[in-house]
Amino acid sequence: MVSFVLLMLTCGCAGRAMIEPGPPTASREIVAPVIHGKDRIATLAQIDLMTAQGHYPIRAVLILQRPSYLRLEMMPVIGTPDFFLAATPDEMKIFIPSRNEFYSGKPSAGNLARFLPWSFAVEEIVMILSSTYPPLAGSPVSYERYPEDGLLRVEMKTPSGPSQTIWMEKNSRPARLIRYDTGGREVYRVRYEDYAEGSVFAEKISIQWADHVTSVSVQYSDLKVEKASDLSVFTLPVPAGSKIIQLD
Repeated sequence: MVSFVLLMLTCGCAGRAMIEPGPPTASREIVAPVIHGKDRIATLAQIDLMTAQGHYPIRAVLILQRPSYLRLEMMPVIGTPDFFLAATPDEMKIFIPSRNEFYSGKPSAGNLARFLPWSFAVEEIVMILSSTYPPLAGSPVSYERYPEDGLLRVEMKTPSGPSQTIWMEKNSRPARLIRYDTGGREVYRVRYEDYAEGSVFAEKISIQWADHVTSVSVQYSDLKVEKASDLSVFTLPVPAGSKIIQLD
C-alpha cells in the first residue's frame, strides 16, 4: 500500500459449434490473431486508474513483448521517471529513485500487487495489454464458439480452474473479455477499442473489476510495433549505492 501511494504521488443465438481441446498454438489460431513472439510493442500510454481512494491519471512509457516481457516507466508531470519496472518470464525488477530502493523477485501476481493496484501476474497483464486473452491455468482447455450479436463468442474452460469468455470481431480481433474464477464468479472484464485500420492491436484497453469500483483504462499514443529479438531492454541493472530488497 505504501508503494501504491508513492506511485500515485509520482504521477500527477445461432447453432453452437464445439471445438475440441488442442495444443495452445492451434487454439490461439482459432481464437485470436497470430502475433509472433518477436513482435514488440513500444508506446506512450495515458493510464487512468480508478480506486476507492480516487482517480489517478498516470503517464507512462510501456514496452511489451509476449508472453511475459514488460518494461514500464512512470512519468511525473515534471522531471524524470521515478518508477521503473522490468520483467521477464523469470524475474521482475523495480527501481524507485526517490527512495533509492531496488526490488527483485519473481514476476508473480503477489509481487506485482505490492506496487500496482491489481493482482495480475506479469504474463497475464502483458497478454491483455497486447490485445489478446490471458492464459488459463490447467489443461486441457475446451473451446465452444458461436455467433452472437455480430461477434464470435468463444468460451474457454478447464476441468477445474478459471474460465473466460471472449467476443471476437469478424477479423479475429478481440472486442471484449470476461474472466471468471474457479467458482464461476466474475473477476474482471476487458474491453478492446480503437483499432487502427489493418492493425491487430487495440489502442485503448479498459479493465473493470467485479467490485465495480476499481478500473484502469490505458490509451496508447505513438504506438509502434517492431520485430525484435534482443531482450536487453527488459533488464534493469542495479544502480550503484541503491538498497537491494528481495521480494521472495
